[in-house]
Parts: sequence; structure tokens; C-alpha cells
Amino acid sequence: MENSQMEHLQRASPVLASLDIRKSVAFYQDKMGFNKIGWVDDHYAVIGRDKVELHFWKCDNKIFPENTSCYLYVDNVDDLYAELKEAGVIHPNGPLGDKPWGLREFSALDGDGNLLRFGQKL
Repeated sequence: MENSQMEHLQRASPVLASLDIRKSVAFYQDKMGFNKIGWVDDHYAVIGRDKVELHFWKCDNKIFPENTSCYLYVDNVDDLYAELKEAGVIHPNGPLGDKPWGLREFSALDGDGNLLRFGQKL
């Protein structure tokens, strides 16, 4: 990249579908350790954990969350895996493992079916 070009993109926040916003927020608090609340009403929510922020929009069709995913880059992936395994949210086909694309990763499902993939560079 040329030095004369300004970097515009600074961070991203996945926007996931939710069948019930308040229920989704409770799930992420209770099961996934999200402890920061930016906004919650019946139609939209913004929550966070550590340096990650997730947004949720209200939808009425489960096809949306069941076909949505996001990737979260993390530190200490083994510790996070142990935490989320204890919470019972690991995807049945998503155990922790080293992948040929250079990441150690696992997958989890939220209460509505959104897939969250967590990975750390090998």
C-alpha cells in the first residue's frame, strides 16, 4: 500500500439475525461471556466482550440466523474453547483443531442458529 493512501477501514462489527433480541442478549451474556451492553430494545442490540462488538437485528424467519456466520479472531483460543465447551455452545461439527489455512479454530452456535467461528493464527 502506498503511504499516500489513507487507511479508511478500522474495524468491523458483525450484524447477526435474532428471532428475539432480548433472548439473544441474555444468551450471549449467560453462555458466551458478553458483558458490555451498548444498546438493547426489541428491534436491535449492540453488545460486546473484550474488543469485539456484535450487533443484532430482529427478524421473524429462522432461515436468516440459521444461514449466517461470522469469524472472530481471538487470543488464547484453547482457553476460550474450554469456556464455551463448558457452556454447551460448541457446534457438533466444530471442535477445536488446527486447520490447513493456518488457524487453530472452533465453531459455536447461538440460540437462534448463528454460527460463530473463533480462530487464532498458528
